Amino acid sequence: MMERKGIIAAGNMLVDHVHQIVQWPERGWLAEIVHSERSTGGAPLNVLLTLAKMRTGLPLQAVGLVGEDNDGDYIMAMLEQYHVNRQHVQRTTFAPTSMSQVMTDPDGQRTFFHSPGANRLLDLPAFDRLDSTMKIFHLGYLLLLDSLDMPDDEFGTRSARLLAQMQALGFETSLDLVSRKGDPRYRPLVNPALKYLDYLVINELEAGEFSGLEIRHASGEPHVENIAQAAQQLLAAGVRQRVVIHCPEGAWGQTPLEAGGWIPSWHLSTSEIVGSVGAGDAFCAGFLYGCHERWSLTDSVRLAHVCARASLLAANAIDGAKTLDELKTFLAGNA
Repeated sequence: MMERKGIIAAGNMLVDHVHQIVQWPERGWLAEIVHSERSTGGAPLNVLLTLAKMRTGLPLQAVGLVGEDNDGDYIMAMLEQYHVNRQHVQRTTFAPTSMSQVMTDPDGQRTFFHSPGANRLLDLPAFDRLDSTMKIFHLGYLLLLDSLDMPDDEFGTRSARLLAQMQALGFETSLDLVSRKGDPRYRPLVNPALKYLDYLVINELEAGEFSGLEIRHASGEPHVENIAQAAQQLLAAGVRQRVVIHCPEGAWGQTPLEAGGWIPSWHLSTSEIVGSVGAGDAFCAGFLYGCHERWSLTDSVRLAHVCARASLLAANAIDGAKTLDELKTFLAGNA
């Protein structure tokens, strides 16, 4: 039997219009934009283009829906440029390509103003007849894919049905969520999907929304014990192989069969951080590569940290991405 190889990433596809601003203004006041650029955004594109720039040699495929407009042309051209299979990226005249205006302040913190557009229409038929020789199917982001977030009588949600179908077809499945504070839908939309997941990679904000636990101490430091408890909740809810909860200071990784552990990241000063757009997706790309290659959990998370670090050194989601050889060299020199 031929070994499966490659990563499919599906879901939110958008264009980020990224602006660096002098400071975040008070309501009603003006803030100066000092630099603007356009880049691809959303979990599938960020993960796939980061993996492409890593030059891993893995087959890569995108699944999504974009509009018949300039932003849609840009996304298709980027996939073509980086040799990502775009056969399952469909186009529609019923909605514009999804778009975010991203404001990045001097501390590297980003704020998103998002127009869902075509992503709202992405639904189960888009996932028919995917390449069965591929190994990992990654979906992002739940809570931002309106059609897939709809209820399903048998599986709870249409996204849970999709992930169940992907597992039945022999894919290892992975999921990412959107960071949206106070959204009451975290548990009802996430819970049904967990039992059809092999890998769950989320940040501390999403873990806090899902678990209801305080993820940081009053001092601002990560509350590692609560992060560990949130990971345990997610495993208990059905995730089969690995749960990773990451934040700027590090990540907690855990599996059903081994005790979890905290893996610290590499510190960057505020002055070194150019932008945090896509850093979580870069983390996910590195982690999924480690999972694909059957690296240990710790080594997979360490690679993920280095991918995120590289992303933080650039304004948009993919410009900072390094080759796998460059990432391994950094890891070897900073063991």
